[in-house]
Amino acid sequence: MDKQQDQQQDEQREAEHGASASEARPVLEGPDIARVLTRIAHEIVERAKGADDVVLLGIPTRGVHLARRLAAKLEEITERKVPCGALDITMYRDDLRMHPPRALARTEIPGDGVDGRLVVLVDDVLFSGRTIRAALDALNDIGRPRAVQLAVLVDRGHRELPIRADYVGKNLPTSLRETVKVQLAEEDGRDTVLLGVKPAAPGGRR
Repeated sequence: MDKQQDQQQDEQREAEHGASASEARPVLEGPDIARVLTRIAHEIVERAKGADDVVLLGIPTRGVHLARRLAAKLEEITERKVPCGALDITMYRDDLRMHPPRALARTEIPGDGVDGRLVVLVDDVLFSGRTIRAALDALNDIGRPRAVQLAVLVDRGHRELPIRADYVGKNLPTSLRETVKVQLAEEDGRDTVLLGVKPAAPGGRR
């Protein structure tokens, strides 16, 4: 997938997260993100009792980068390589008919697959829960894990489905008028989480 398609998909997912921020302020900076990923990695090891059968699958785009960072931290902790891949959810979304065609990302499943493994899905922002529902459907077509967990950098609330994260970097209560945008060095040149306010519609009340 070329950079233009990648950017288009990011814009579509950012719209879901409410990420076109106006007057945004940072709520997490690079060192904060590094610390919370280290904490999440330790929590995964503790809950999985060593992480021997853990597989990390990131949801494109920024979820993939976060999954790779978590895999590196898990390797530091456990001194063993942790399988890491990507899970495209585009064709499993429940709003395909409501929006223009979306650019497909790449699904990359580690060589040993996911059957019988503990799969940890990784995403940047948890909002309505619909992205994760689509990820579970996509995962079901790939194999049968023994269990599935979810790790997110930010949980901003406003769930529309009964989905919750097992590992959360930061709980960030927001209003629907607020926006959350995650920037990562791999995509954006810096690490930060920005909280802003949606611009008022032209002629609308502020």
